[in-house]
Amino acid sequence: MHDSPLNDFHTSLGAKMIDFAGWSMPVFYRGINDEHLHTRSKVSVFDVSHMGRIRVDGGEGEAFLDHLCTRKLAGTAVGQSKYTHMCREDGGILDDLIVSRHADHWYVVCNASNREKIVAWLDQHADGRDVSMTDETFETAMLAVQGPMAIPFMEEQFSLSLAELKRYWFVDGEFSGLNYSIARSGYTGEDGIEAIVPAIAVPFLLPILFGDDMQAEGDCKPAGLGARDTLRLEAAMPLYGHELTEEVDSITAGQGWCVHVDDKDFIGADAMRTIKADGLKQKMVGMELDGKRIARENYPILKDGERIGTVTSGTWSPTFQKSIAMGFVKTDASEVGTSLSVDLGRKENAATIVPLPFYKRAK
Repeated sequence: MHDSPLNDFHTSLGAKMIDFAGWSMPVFYRGINDEHLHTRSKVSVFDVSHMGRIRVDGGEGEAFLDHLCTRKLAGTAVGQSKYTHMCREDGGILDDLIVSRHADHWYVVCNASNREKIVAWLDQHADGRDVSMTDETFETAMLAVQGPMAIPFMEEQFSLSLAELKRYWFVDGEFSGLNYSIARSGYTGEDGIEAIVPAIAVPFLLPILFGDDMQAEGDCKPAGLGARDTLRLEAAMPLYGHELTEEVDSITAGQGWCVHVDDKDFIGADAMRTIKADGLKQKMVGMELDGKRIARENYPILKDGERIGTVTSGTWSPTFQKSIAMGFVKTDASEVGTSLSVDLGRKENAATIVPLPFYKRAK
C-alpha cells in the first residue's frame, strides 16, 4: 500500500481512507454530497497523487508517443497538454492519458491502476529509439484545485496569473526554490487546475491552501475520491475500468474525437479504421432513472424485456437530485428520448436516454 505525500493531512482531518489501486486515499472527509456541492459552488482541493506521472526524454519523444497514442501529438506546442488513449493492436484501450509537451521533455499522466502496465508498454516499444522514461510518481505530488472560484483563489493565494491560461495548457514555474507545473484541467466538469509539485513541497503548500490552522473551513475545502467520481459522472467523463477497458475501443466508447485515424498511423489505427467503416454495434449513452434507486456497474439495460446493453457507471446526482447512469446499448436503441429499463436485481426500473453530459458549467 502506497501513501500519498498528503497522507498525514488526510488522517488529521479524519478522512475515510480506502485502498484505491494500491494507494491509501481519502474517499471523503465531511461526506460525498457536501464535498460535491461545495465543488460546484466554491473551490475544492483533491489529492490525485495516486495518478501515474512518467517523464519521457530523448530526441524521438514526439515520434515515439505519436506512434503509441490515438491523438495526433506531432506539432504539439510547448505548454500544451492533450487528452488521448493508448490502445492495443485490436483497438482495446490500455489507458486514457494526459500527454504534455515541455520545453525539453514530454510528460504522461496515467491512471493509478494502469501505471505499471503503461510503464511496461512504453519500455516495450522504446527499443531502438532515442527515448528514456522516468517514473516520477513517488517523488512528486499531484493536486487538483476545482470549482468556479478555483482560478481567482489560486491567483490570490500564490500570486499567479492563470486567468488567460487556456484549458489543456500549462505553465512551468518555481515557488520557494521548488519547480512546479500547473495545467488548466480537471476531472469534475468545473474550471480549475491540476498541479504537479515535488513531494517535499506539500508541507509548504497546505497552509497556503487551507490556512495555518489546517482546519479547511473556508471557501477552499478538501474533497475526496467519492465526490470526484460523482462530479465526473455528472460531466459524463469516462472512467477507466468502467466506460473504458481493454475490451472496448475508443470510438465505441464515445471518444472518437481523440482518435485521429485519418491523420496518422498508431498502434490500433487499422482496427479502428475498420470499426469506423463497419459502423458501431453499440454506443455509450446517458440515462435518467425514475425514482431514487441507483443503477450500478454491470446492471442489465433492457428494452421491451430484451437485454440491449449494460450499465458502466451510476450514481445519485447531488446537483440534480436524480438517479443518473451511463452505459452501452445497441446502436438502434441509442436515440435520446428512448424509454428503457434497468434490471436492479429485484425489479426493473424505468429509465430514459438523455443527452450527455448531464452537467455543463456556465461559461
